[in-house]
Amino acid sequence: QGIRVSFLDSRATEFLELQSGRLDFINDVDPSFKDEVLTRTGKLKSKWEGKLVMQKHPYLNIEYLGILTDSLNPIIRNSPLRHKAFRLAINYAINKKRMMLYLRNSIGTAATSGFIPPGLPAFDSANLKGPEYNPEKAKQLLNSIGYVASANPSITLVTVPAYSNLATYVVSDLQQCGINAKIEIVQKSLLLQKMAKSDVAFFRGSWIADYPDAENYLSVFYGENPAPPNYTRFKNKTYDALYERAISEQDKIKRITLYRQMDSLVVAESPVIPLWYDEVIRLV
Repeated sequence: QGIRVSFLDSRATEFLELQSGRLDFINDVDPSFKDEVLTRTGKLKSKWEGKLVMQKHPYLNIEYLGILTDSLNPIIRNSPLRHKAFRLAINYAINKKRMMLYLRNSIGTAATSGFIPPGLPAFDSANLKGPEYNPEKAKQLLNSIGYVASANPSITLVTVPAYSNLATYVVSDLQQCGINAKIEIVQKSLLLQKMAKSDVAFFRGSWIADYPDAENYLSVFYGENPAPPNYTRFKNKTYDALYERAISEQDKIKRITLYRQMDSLVVAESPVIPLWYDEVIRLV
């Protein structure tokens, strides 16, 4: 007896192999089969009961929208994205819980706290409340900076083909709140190149932990870091001072407190719009 580990090019093929009994378990499900296997609320459909066992666990990955914050950059200098109120309006305009139901079959959790995901001790959903869906609040923020869609160039959400459905969903929500927005689809290599060169103002991104500590997420916003990891070119003196204290702090509890303060600053300044905290799903 032994264990065989297979590597297949396609998640769709993996599922078909599982269905036929040639694989015993798989990680994740191809999006084309999610509705076949899962209910909107993330439960195994009744037709698979007794045939498959589903396991779901927190996964140290966050999906987000990134916004270039360097107001000296020509592509952001005259963009409404340079305004903190506008970035917050984007966050209030997106119905993340509905997004999880219809695009993700409830795999993962709508991100309504900070950038640090569940599974790390610094995650603090009880005390750190980020913007939740509130189109009226979004419109108030737009009014506060005198934003009028017809008088402003459209903001362009740049993403890769695999996330075109997500981009369509987000842009639809933004348009319903009066934000002039459109989509651009590019290949992954080109998007990463643009992000590294600060040549894209509004983009979809994700961050998987390189190691299980919140510092790995917070380094994304440290002003002295290049891109990567600081793709938004976020620079804030208070944040940088907290970060520098945290990386030299030996007391775990004090370090977590500093992490949470930094996460609160990220929410307040909104260089990113957290979308969801990921989960890993296994079918056995």
